[in-house]
Amino acid sequence: MKTFRRLFLFFVLAIAMTKGGHAGPLRLDGNVSEGLTLSSADGDFRMKLSGMLDLETYFLQQPSPGLIYSDDSFLLNPRLTLFLDGQIGSKIYFFAQARLDRGFDPSEGGAQVRLDEYAVRFTPWDDGRLSIQVGKFGTVVGNWVQRHLSWDNPFINAPLPYENLTGIWFEEAAVAADELLAWGHVPPYRSSDYSDKPMRVPVIWGPSYASGVSIAGKLGAFEYAAEVKNSSLSSAPEAWDVTTVGFEHPTWSGRIGYRPNMAWNFGVSASTGCYLEPEAKPTLPPGVGLGDYQQRVIGQDISFEWHHLQLWSEVYAARFEVPTVGHADTLAYYLEAKYKFTPQLFGAVRWNQQFFGDILYDGANLPWGQDISRVDFAIGYRFTSDLQLKIQYSLQSERFADADFQHTVAAQLTFRF
Repeated sequence: MKTFRRLFLFFVLAIAMTKGGHAGPLRLDGNVSEGLTLSSADGDFRMKLSGMLDLETYFLQQPSPGLIYSDDSFLLNPRLTLFLDGQIGSKIYFFAQARLDRGFDPSEGGAQVRLDEYAVRFTPWDDGRLSIQVGKFGTVVGNWVQRHLSWDNPFINAPLPYENLTGIWFEEAAVAADELLAWGHVPPYRSSDYSDKPMRVPVIWGPSYASGVSIAGKLGAFEYAAEVKNSSLSSAPEAWDVTTVGFEHPTWSGRIGYRPNMAWNFGVSASTGCYLEPEAKPTLPPGVGLGDYQQRVIGQDISFEWHHLQLWSEVYAARFEVPTVGHADTLAYYLEAKYKFTPQLFGAVRWNQQFFGDILYDGANLPWGQDISRVDFAIGYRFTSDLQLKIQYSLQSERFADADFQHTVAAQLTFRF
């Protein structure tokens, strides 16, 4: 991975030097609103460095919900994100995202630095009918990834399909129904011990910055995108680098969209790939391999925008193939609305649910996970074009939880530069 990163940076610097030599001197400009920009005199080469500083606080009930990793009732989660965007002529675009934080997801861990995204995109025609992208980048599935960054997301967290942890583990295969029920914390194996949380996976892990190749384009009112990546949609951030999980069992995903006008956008997505990581191989039954157990996902998404109102919705049906158990099915969806009361003040509400199918255990059909419902309320205020504050309250109910409801309050201050 270090070699790939060095080659990527070398490629960018080499192009910059070449453009500087043939198109006149490079010009350096920058301010808080536009970031730091490096460009050639004729504008044929342009590179921009920008960033965001997020300061998040969470007031939690235990066990901590979703992809928040904390054993306390309060969590402070600062994050510095740097973005590098560049263009070479009209056909080549490259970008990278680096982060300094306490972990990809909010946690009590120590500081770490990561290169979460890096890719090069080639667009051979100006009409946008085709783009080819290579690197490490967010999935093409659904419509939430395009607005998942803190400045664009009306909420502080992700919708339920992208963060609710199921009873599926990525480092070990459940080889019997009772084991899967225990991992799902459902009767007759209900447990309040959630020490297994770091091994569990959601349907889609956030933006899913896995590594691979994608193609995308627009043909009239239709949009299309397809990708082949090294890890499944549910894979953990540690598996997104090709040095951790290679392309022995690739994941294939795609989306077809239809935009009849500027207000509406409809999409259908699908994905299939191995959800188990190489560490799980010794736990498989004899005579089978990791590729024999797939995660299959089918999704639909809708978005609508009219004046000050924006609406989004996604629904995902997912199936995990489990050794000796068969199919573990789940359905997750959300409905989200955002309204701009003024150019600076906005409010948002989101309704989320996830349901789990039955598996056969001791002659009876039992759900393999805890059905969950959650409502999120958020209010945001943009003090300037670069400073934003959001406050969120979430109320969650799980089928077999110890308490009827779980409350989470969060605040996020974001500064762009």
